[in-house]
Amino acid sequence: MQTQIQKLIKSSKNSDKVREAFEFAKEIYKDRKWLSGKDLYIDHVLRMAITLKELGIDETTIMASFLYGVADTSLFSPQEINTEEIEKKFGKEVAYLVKKSSDLNKTYYSFNISRGKYDKFGKEKMENIKNMFFAMAKDLRVVLLKIASRLDGLKRIEFISDETRRLYSIETLYIFVPIANRLGLGEIKTQLEDLAFANIYPEDFKWIEENIKEKYEERKKYLENFMPKLRKLLKKEGISFLDIGYRAKSYWSTYQKLQRHQMDFEKIYDLVALRIVVKDIFSCYKLLGIIHKNFQPMSGQIQDYIAKPKENGYKSLHTTVFLDENEISEIQIKTDQMHKDAEHGICAHWAYKEKINLHKEEENLKFAKELPEFWKSFKIDFFDNKVFTFTPKGDVIVLPKGSTSVDFAYAIHSEVGNHCEGAKIDGKIIPLSRPLSNGDIVEIITSKKKQPSLDWLKFVKTSFAKSHINKIISATFSPIFSVPTFIGKKIIGIVKKPHKEVKPQKKLKTTEVYIGKQKGISYSLAKCCLPKAGDNINAYIGKSGSAVLHSTSCKNFKEVSKKFPEKIVGATWHES
Repeated sequence: MQTQIQKLIKSSKNSDKVREAFEFAKEIYKDRKWLSGKDLYIDHVLRMAITLKELGIDETTIMASFLYGVADTSLFSPQEINTEEIEKKFGKEVAYLVKKSSDLNKTYYSFNISRGKYDKFGKEKMENIKNMFFAMAKDLRVVLLKIASRLDGLKRIEFISDETRRLYSIETLYIFVPIANRLGLGEIKTQLEDLAFANIYPEDFKWIEENIKEKYEERKKYLENFMPKLRKLLKKEGISFLDIGYRAKSYWSTYQKLQRHQMDFEKIYDLVALRIVVKDIFSCYKLLGIIHKNFQPMSGQIQDYIAKPKENGYKSLHTTVFLDENEISEIQIKTDQMHKDAEHGICAHWAYKEKINLHKEEENLKFAKELPEFWKSFKIDFFDNKVFTFTPKGDVIVLPKGSTSVDFAYAIHSEVGNHCEGAKIDGKIIPLSRPLSNGDIVEIITSKKKQPSLDWLKFVKTSFAKSHINKIISATFSPIFSVPTFIGKKIIGIVKKPHKEVKPQKKLKTTEVYIGKQKGISYSLAKCCLPKAGDNINAYIGKSGSAVLHSTSCKNFKEVSKKFPEKIVGATWHES
């Protein structure tokens, strides 16, 4: 360990500060142990720092990785946690990264509460959990801290219980692998998924390992013998290339593909795929034509990820061809930058920008001497307008930013919203008007006697909640009481209770309009449909609070009611 930390500190631009952060962490952790109970926590954070250094992360994040466990409540009691001291010694940015890393533990709630039922997680739920992870991180460096910690943890969890090991690996497979893939961190993704695979399905992993080794060796041997022939062919065709090699498919990817092909290895053509690296995109397409001229392509097995890259930005041309009568292989064609992006993702983008040779320099860890501003400037702000919350059962509810527990209640079901009496977050009663935060576990308290309140309209954010609140209030108010009718925050009319009895007089039949079951409210007729007495009508409440009557069959009304359901109030004709 001493050699590793000395090497890391020596390669740092601000070596004194990095050394101080390591020594400070060493003193805080003392003899505290990491996940397995066998390793010291300080060894864990040192391995994290080395992984991050290899990715070219800035020294602020390296220091944060040493102090990663300080805000971990499973390691320290709340009384022991002191991020203020970290801020004082190492600055606000380091303290921020440490605090955010701890906050991200909330995203695991669905997995913790659903032990043994992970197969019931739908695609939408998993996507929401990943989005919550990004929304809470805010800073890409926080995500990378969590990935580095998870990678090291997976390599050293053999001493924990089977159930905890399985949970840890499930989280990895469903959260960290897709995130690493989305960031384009190819090497780390492969390590994460194979380590998780070995823990979740040990028997299947063993079967793959035993059966695939021989297949790998056969494919490698064949391709190694074939590559000189390919070089000779390309030279003859006048195609210059930078590199020809091969890539072995991960165990997990192989297992998934085998399941789609009845576990038949003979149908897996990319178990070990050929990779040809050329100088530019024009050469990629030219080479594809040469390959197809000399080797018969398989129908339906050509993918153009240059014209249409994968979601994580991966670019390449893939084709599957018959190299000879009995040998079929996938061939990947890409530029040098495409290859680097596939291995190192966004880290490669920064290296390219700084004119750094990533493959050459990563061996001696020198390429991180210059502070990469890329990491500081890459802020995750694409979920700033949303808030991600949990139900007590672990379901994810996504709402507009600023939403309250009343919005949450209506998002679950209109009846839950209509009878919402109170709310708890993390087991504590909160005001219904309090805005929700990412990661909140919200419990709604209901009562059959409870009805929506006019006050709710002052703080709810969702149109769905506003629409149902208005609907209930309109149906509940009686015209004989002096009660204001609210739409949003606007009073649209008051009906006064008579002060004394009036002697009955001979009545003339007239037609009146009741809006929200109240009469006496001023209105106008919509010019688009000019509804007549007896027509089915509804009222649209405009910005000024005025009511405009529309026929329910009116096309304009149908469109506006879809856009603004909260502004629609029931209306009827009455003869009196």
